[in-house]
Amino acid sequence: MKYYKGKFKPINPAKYKGDSTNIIYRSMWEFRVMRYFDSNQNVIQWSSEEIAIPYKSPIDGKWHRYFPDFVIKVKDKNNNIKVFVVEVKPENQTKPPKVKTKITKKYITEVATWGINSSKFKAADEYCKDRGWSFQILTERTLGIK
Repeated sequence: MKYYKGKFKPINPAKYKGDSTNIIYRSMWEFRVMRYFDSNQNVIQWSSEEIAIPYKSPIDGKWHRYFPDFVIKVKDKNNNIKVFVVEVKPENQTKPPKVKTKITKKYITEVATWGINSSKFKAADEYCKDRGWSFQILTERTLGIK
């Protein structure tokens, strides 16, 4: 089975909001998260890359659209419904890179990635707060992979 990218086939397609025959995963981590959402009884609905959140890029100063990995509706232990926007990212892309004395191409890429991601995360957090939702970033540490 190829986990790095492909189509996810849900066991519970009725829980998926959107076209359940065209759910694309782009990493092994996303595949694992999809499998968890699909099988977890407390997740009552989920979708993948179904919403667009506008954000201003610090790189070019223009407005772009951010498609978070997932939106899920969860029933908590008190039967309250909560909505989460979830992003799956490597931990090193969720915090600023350490300042280096030697400016390399890799370092410039890390700085640019952090700049874009931090703008996306801030926009997603504001988007969620406006709706009474929560924004959550899952990393390899959160997923128990590392």
